[in-house]
Amino acid sequence: MTEPLDVAKLQRRLADFAAARDWQQYHTPKNLVAALSVEASELVEIFQWLTPEESTRVMDDPDSAHRVTDEIADVLAYLLQLCEVLGVDPLTALDAKIDRNERRFPAP
Repeated sequence: MTEPLDVAKLQRRLADFAAARDWQQYHTPKNLVAALSVEASELVEIFQWLTPEESTRVMDDPDSAHRVTDEIADVLAYLLQLCEVLGVDPLTALDAKIDRNERRFPAP
């Protein structure tokens, strides 16, 4: 049986992957943010010319679904690596941001 996934384990796998290839030297905040932007743009590219209705069905086509899933994984990988390098806990950061948004935008 495989162990459940969590953010810390994924960050460790990403760090081990980079270390095994001596890539840590390239994983500066600047480079990781640039890579994150590129991968997010590749995700946008998939949806760029779809109608709103087509975009809601993108996962119905196996080829499109595979492309979307891969790009989401790339975006998340770079985001998690950036958090690791900067010492940011992404779940704590998101929780705090939701708290601020709930205060800023109260429900009617």
